[in-house]
Amino acid sequence: MTILHEDDVPENEHPGRFMRWLASDDSLPAQNLSVCVIRVLPGEAVRPAHSHPNSEELIYIISGSGKVMIESEVGSVRAGSAILFEQGKVHMLKNTGDVEMKVICFFAPATSIDNYQMFEAVDFPD
Repeated sequence: MTILHEDDVPENEHPGRFMRWLASDDSLPAQNLSVCVIRVLPGEAVRPAHSHPNSEELIYIISGSGKVMIESEVGSVRAGSAILFEQGKVHMLKNTGDVEMKVICFFAPATSIDNYQMFEAVDFPD
């Protein structure tokens, strides 16, 4: 039986978020997916805009609220929202609320931040 608590995984800071990889080469050894939990502080956006050229990503908002941008289209999200970032689609997430946003991110097939394609020139629309 393989059980892991998120507190047992190191948390890494990246622009606009704090990230813990729950299923990766260094944690739970899933073969077909990877999973991370992120925390986004109020007013922060996950930066830079990015895509996953080799994976699709589904995120689930555990707590908090904000906005998501996919290919320049913006929508509102809140706790309980599930969002699909299709493979190769440029996206960003922003916490527009007044409490920390917590999100779980599922990737299939498995990926890591090293495989993100970054788009520094893309900013979150106002």
